Amino acid sequence: MKKNEEIKNGEPFYPNHVLKEVIIVLLILGLLIALATFIPAPMESKADPFSTPEHIKPEWYFLAGYQLLKLAEKLDFLGAWAPKMIGVLGQGVIIAIIFFLPFIDRGSERYPHKRPIATTLGILGVISFIVLTIWGHYS
Repeated sequence: MKKNEEIKNGEPFYPNHVLKEVIIVLLILGLLIALATFIPAPMESKADPFSTPEHIKPEWYFLAGYQLLKLAEKLDFLGAWAPKMIGVLGQGVIIAIIFFLPFIDRGSERYPHKRPIATTLGILGVISFIVLTIWGHYS
């Protein structure tokens, strides 16, 4: 089949098909803008960033960090700055440890039982993540 025969049997992708798709996207975008302009969503009161209701919890993959922040609240005897600073920086330290974990034990072996430092840190990290997640779910 030659190229000319393909064009006769169907329409070319560019510009015909692309132009149709662009027109559809612009029509839908115009419809969304018109709906947002003429039938706006009801406005609720502004959220207060300094007070979170007690029943609000994050999704399961953020529960470990949530629980770590709740644990840091118990450090208020160090000062008013301590809970927020230690809670946020503690998570940063954990992320840094995860980032530098491959560089801690730079041996040429790939078997986990021959890399005890990295394996131990990895297992402790996974266990602490699981414990904090479950604790955050039930607290």
